[in-house]
Amino acid sequence: MTTDTGWFEGVDPEVLDARDAIEDGTAESPAAWPDRAIASGFASDADDYYDKLREATIETAREAVAQRERADDQQLVHAVRAMDDCERTANELAERVAEWGGSRVGKSGGGVAFAREITEHEPDSDLDEQLRALAEQVVDLDERATELRASIERFTPEVAPNLSSMAGPVLAARLIALSGGLKQLARSTSGTVQVLGAEDALFAHLRGDAPSPKHGVIYTHEYVRGTDPEHRGSAARALAGKLTLAARVDHYSGERRPELEAELDDRIATIRARGENE
Repeated sequence: MTTDTGWFEGVDPEVLDARDAIEDGTAESPAAWPDRAIASGFASDADDYYDKLREATIETAREAVAQRERADDQQLVHAVRAMDDCERTANELAERVAEWGGSRVGKSGGGVAFAREITEHEPDSDLDEQLRALAEQVVDLDERATELRASIERFTPEVAPNLSSMAGPVLAARLIALSGGLKQLARSTSGTVQVLGAEDALFAHLRGDAPSPKHGVIYTHEYVRGTDPEHRGSAARALAGKLTLAARVDHYSGERRPELEAELDDRIATIRARGENE
């Protein structure tokens, strides 16, 4: 929007719904905008003009942040982090249940499976009741994590169809979450994508305390994990490169590009064949 009367043209000073004007407004040359605002009746004086401008810009920023948080990729970020929180908390509580439960039920065990066994024991005391309640929390958190994973598997292909198809929905969602969003992932280099999730190892390398990491969470992909260790770095680079392209296509066009997967398949086959022939 180009205007000679300022961003406040057509804006109700009592409502200050000025997002479009502030985000898109332009002028061909500088002008005495406070004076024009006063002359138009928008503001009573310069201080009033700047107060209204401040209020309008803050509200515009608040609306932009809220809209961004409601975006599909950000909802996916929340879902992945919630799933991880549930899994981590369930495992931590399961350790406590295992240590406590061994002294109460006369048998040892561990993990969520043992917590499920504890929930089936009839309590003989208040402490037994507390133990069982804690075990039930472990089971509930584990089930919530499973349900969140199922939701992520359904939702990720809608947000990032190419990335989801190539990486699998959960790994795709995790890459988006680690980057902070699909836009950020699409703007990342393939080298950054390759080591996402290996930040601690990367920082240790930069301090000179460890070798450079060859991969981060993409290790969970069969194309990396299932490749001979000698050629795993090459597989990780090939996968990261194609995942980066897939993220860019998903963010900028959303067009399905199955040829990216075919190119990746061929590249991984070449890398693995190299190992077999050595």
